This record gives sequence, structure tokens and C-alpha cells, in this order.
Amino acid sequence: MPFSTAKFLKFRTGMQKRIGSLRAKTEESLDVAVETMMEERVDGFFQVEHGLEEVIKSLVEIEEELEVIRDLSGAMRLESRLEFVEDRWDEFDSEIRERPRRRRKRVSLADMLKAASGAGPLSENPAGVNNAVDAYAIMGVEFGSSLADVTASFRTKAKQLHPDANNGDRSSEPELRRMLEAYQFLKEYLSLSNTEPMRPPDRPYNPSE
Repeated sequence: MPFSTAKFLKFRTGMQKRIGSLRAKTEESLDVAVETMMEERVDGFFQVEHGLEEVIKSLVEIEEELEVIRDLSGAMRLESRLEFVEDRWDEFDSEIRERPRRRRKRVSLADMLKAASGAGPLSENPAGVNNAVDAYAIMGVEFGSSLADVTASFRTKAKQLHPDANNGDRSSEPELRRMLEAYQFLKEYLSLSNTEPMRPPDRPYNPSE
């Protein structure tokens, strides 16, 4: 599925921000590693140093590929690679700072492959929304839209579907609940996409935030 020009520019801008943010955090992690590991954990330092250098190398490759991506399947594959690199950085940074790793809600491989192949607009999993492609579609906004756009869409549609706006008719409640699931998924998904400031190392992760 090809991108429109506007959608592609929005996707590329978002990815560039994440790449730039991760590059800066990786360089900071290297500085912290030098300060905290060279004396008592020198063997671990060299392993971490090599791993963070690989993160930087991967970011350069992703940035180069970003210039040639023009369709949804390519965008999904590239974003999946960036998420993997983000997780690798978090693993090394956690070792440097001796803190627990953050948890990331993962998109399932099956849904990723389905999206890449263009098979079906939505999954039919009755257990709930479990991937970003479905969540964006349920919210009726373009894939890659910001949390502000998602929130605006949710508020508008929730008002339209609420029983109070339909003379007490509750037939739209299943759709409203589905929208709420999608909204909650995207809030967590976007907050873990490294587009927001990192939490302080001593602040525990709370998925309800």
C-alpha cells in the first residue's frame, strides 16, 4: 500500500525524531559507561561499548533506508527494526546504570506480517486490540498519527457513540468499548516509542500512564 506524500512526510519526521533521540541517548550511555564501569566493571564496559557502537551503526542504516521507504509494508518493517534497536539500547543502558529494563508492549509477529502483506484491514481477535495497525484503523486516523490526533478523534467519536447522545440507545457500546481499547493501546504504544522524555531511572514504569 503506497504512502500519500503527507503520510510519508509525517512518518519520516517521526522516525527521524526517534533516531535522533536514540543516537543522543546512546552517546550519553557511552559517557556514563566510561564514568561508572571502567574501574570495577571493565570487562562489562568493553562488551557494552561494542554493543552501543552497533546501535549507532544500525541507526545509520535505518536512516539511509528511511529515504527510500514509500509504502506501508516497508514502513512497518523499518519501524520494527527501529524498535528492536531501541530495545537493544535499553538493554545496554540498563546494564550500565544497573537498573531493571523498561517493558515494551510488542506488536505480534503475525500481525506485523499481515500488515506487511496487506491481508485484511483489521484482525479479528476478540480478546482486544493488540497491534498498532488495528488501533489506528479503529480510531479512524492515519497510521503514524500523533497521540494528540488520536485523542482528538477518540473524544469526537466517543461523544457520538455514547448512549447519552443517542437517546439512551446502548447498541453502540461494543463499538465504544473497542475504541477505548484502541485508544488505551495507542497511548501506551506511543509513550514507549521514545518520542517522549525518558522517565528518571529510579521511577518505576507504570503502564497506566
